[in-house]
Amino acid sequence: MLSKSIVEDILTAALSTGGDFAEVFVEDRFTNSMMLQEGKIDRSISGRDAGVGIRVFHGLQSVYAYTTDFTTAGLLKAAKNAAHAIKGSEQHTIAALKQEMIEPIHKIIQMPRTIENGRKAAVMKKAYEIAKNYHSSIKQATVNYIDNEQNVLIANSEGKFVEDTRVRSRMAIQAIASDGTQMQPGFYGPGAYQGFEFFENLNLEHYASEAARIAVTMLDAEECPSGKFPVIIDNEFGGVIFHEACGHGLEATAVAKNNSVFANRIGEKVAPDIVTYIDDGTIPNEWGSLNIDDEGERTRKNVLIENGILKGYLIDRFNGRRMGMDATGSSRRESYRFNPTSRMTNTYIAPGKSTPDEIIASTEHGLYAKYMGGGSVNTATGDYNFAIMEAYMVKNGKIGKPVKGATLIGNGPKTLQLVDMVGNNLAHGAGMCGSVSGSLPVNVGQPMIRVSEITVGGTKGE
Repeated sequence: MLSKSIVEDILTAALSTGGDFAEVFVEDRFTNSMMLQEGKIDRSISGRDAGVGIRVFHGLQSVYAYTTDFTTAGLLKAAKNAAHAIKGSEQHTIAALKQEMIEPIHKIIQMPRTIENGRKAAVMKKAYEIAKNYHSSIKQATVNYIDNEQNVLIANSEGKFVEDTRVRSRMAIQAIASDGTQMQPGFYGPGAYQGFEFFENLNLEHYASEAARIAVTMLDAEECPSGKFPVIIDNEFGGVIFHEACGHGLEATAVAKNNSVFANRIGEKVAPDIVTYIDDGTIPNEWGSLNIDDEGERTRKNVLIENGILKGYLIDRFNGRRMGMDATGSSRRESYRFNPTSRMTNTYIAPGKSTPDEIIASTEHGLYAKYMGGGSVNTATGDYNFAIMEAYMVKNGKIGKPVKGATLIGNGPKTLQLVDMVGNNLAHGAGMCGSVSGSLPVNVGQPMIRVSEITVGGTKGE
C-alpha cells in the first residue's frame, strides 16, 4: 500500500519535533450497499475510500492528523502538521521496520468485489419474498445488503509494519405488519467476517421468517404492565444491554480518566459467581472479529470478569500509558479519519449450567424479553433505558401472552449483580457500535439469563 521507505520518511517527520512515538495507518476500503423495497432494488451504492492517519505521542500528549493525499509531499506535510503540535526536548529515532506476517484467523472464500450485483440482488429478493409472503398482515418488507473490504497497513516508530485485509458481509431484514389500526415492526440483521459465501450459506428462511413473525406476533400483543419484577433476557442480541451498560465501562477510553464505575476495581467482586464476561476478537468469522486491531496488535480473548471478579479492561496503547498497563489488542477506529481508542469486538456472557426450560419454569412471575430493540445508556454511570422488540409475560413458570410497549430501565453494574441464572445456550448477534472512534461492527452475545429484578416500563399498571 505504501513502501517501507516512504513510511520511514513519514515516521521520521512525525518525530521531528520531539515526539516519542509515531504511527501510520493506511486504509483502502471498498464498500457496496443495496436496498430492496417493494420487490425492487431501490438503491445501489458502491464506493472506494482511501486515506492515511498519522499519530504522534509525547508522554501523555497525543496528536492525530489524516490526509487523502497519497503523494510523498502530501504525506510528509500531514506528518509535519501533526509534529508541529508536539514540543519535545529529545529527538527520537525510529526502529528498523520489520514486516510482520499475519496468519489469517478468518478465512475468506469469495471476495465480494468479484461477485456480480445480479447474484447479490437474487439473494435479497429471496429474503424479501420469504418475509413479504409470511402472512397477509405483512404490508412492507425491506432488505438491506452490505459488503465491505478494508485493506490496512499499520506501522510505527518501534518497528512494526503489518498489513491485513478485512472482509465483512451483512443482511438486514425488516418487516412491517398492520391490522388496519396499528403497525408493528420486526427486524433481523445477521452479519459475519466473511465474503459472499456468507449470503450463500445464510439460512434465509429462518432470518426472514423471524423478522416477519416478530411483526405479526406483536400485532396481537397486550399492553405491557409496569413495575419491578424478574426479567428473562434471551440469548444472542439480548447481550446488547451488557454491551452498552457494562462493556463501555470496561474500555480504557473511560477507565483511564476515571469516567467509569469500574475504574480502579480490578480484583473486586462486581457480579455473582455465575457471571463471566469476555471480549474475544479471535472467534473465527464472527462479525466483530479481527486478525489485528487498528494499532497492529493481534486480537485476543480478554476475560474481563471471571466468576464475578473484575479481571481486566480493554486497553489501547495511549490509554495504557495513562494506566500503566499493557495494550490488549482492543484498539479500533471506523476509518483513517478517526483517532483509535479501546473498543469492544465480540463481547459476551459465557454460558452457564441452566437450561432455558429450567430458567422459565423457575420463574413464577416476570417478563420474558425474546428480542431486544434499541436503547440509550449513560456510559459514565451505566444507567440505561432499552426497548424490547418482542416480549411476553411469564406466569407460573410458563410463557404467556405477548406484550408491547415494554422497556427495561436500570443501571448496568447493578443489573449485573442481580443476574441469578445463566443458561447454556450462548449465541451472538451482530450490531454496530458508535463511540468516540466512530461506528464499528461488533457482536453482542449471551446465553439466556435471568435478572432477579429490573424496573419494567410499560403502558399500563399491574
